[in-house]
Amino acid sequence: MNNPFDVIDARLSSIENLILDLKHKPIQVEPSQHREQLLTIDEVAELLHLSKPTVYSKHSKGELPGVCKQGKRLYFERDVIVNWIKSGRKLSNAEIEAEAETYLLGNKKGGKL
Repeated sequence: MNNPFDVIDARLSSIENLILDLKHKPIQVEPSQHREQLLTIDEVAELLHLSKPTVYSKHSKGELPGVCKQGKRLYFERDVIVNWIKSGRKLSNAEIEAEAETYLLGNKKGGKL
């Protein structure tokens, strides 16, 4: 049986890669497309690299923004979901090290260290 922590780690890594891809590849929106494109549950599951039951679970817990309910169907605003993904992005180790270096160099010049 798989270690549950390995499964969680793999999913987190997958989400992190998705976020990095989104950051470096701006989403191309055709002028003819409506800005607030609605996505189905299948499309959101694919976008987030989650299973449909997980998306339903996150919706029931109120963890997903931009949800519209029409009858028994759920629709999600693409822009809201993408911005939600980007807002949860954590800095990579390289970015943290670069910020630390900048901070330390700034303090050396200011005479605080």
